[in-house]
Amino acid sequence: METIRVLMICHGNICRSPMAEFVLKDMLQKKGLDEKVFVASVATSTEEIGNPVHRGTKKILKDAGISCEGKYAVQLKKEDYEKYDYLLVMEHHNIRYAMDILGGDPKGKVKRLLDFSLKPRDIADPWYTGDFDTTYADVVEGCRALLVDIKKRLR
Repeated sequence: METIRVLMICHGNICRSPMAEFVLKDMLQKKGLDEKVFVASVATSTEEIGNPVHRGTKKILKDAGISCEGKYAVQLKKEDYEKYDYLLVMEHHNIRYAMDILGGDPKGKVKRLLDFSLKPRDIADPWYTGDFDTTYADVVEGCRALLVDIKKRLR
């Protein structure tokens, strides 16, 4: 069986997408699926490239017992489209910017993370809201729902 590849995408790759990357990695590890699923995260913008994960995201992940050490912001590339099975953005604005970089979505791989949940919606950017708790709760909800979809693919 081939590895399933998941790419989390947000504006700067310092708050939401790394939060989603490391939350999903933690869930996969606890379920014994970390060898079958590869997870990474990227930005649609160049604003934060090379910067570490935001202190608010680091703190909430640390409080949950999850490390994000060694993660630095990188940008989405056109060739990522063929490399990943899931390209998951945090909000509808990210879709437009991701499409500009990817050149479209002919295989329907680009979705919002919370599109897998029972209440599809955007995940607010804590860079602006300052509310990392709500963002974390939304990310956990999205990752749990995504995990259900991934498990179906693995069968």
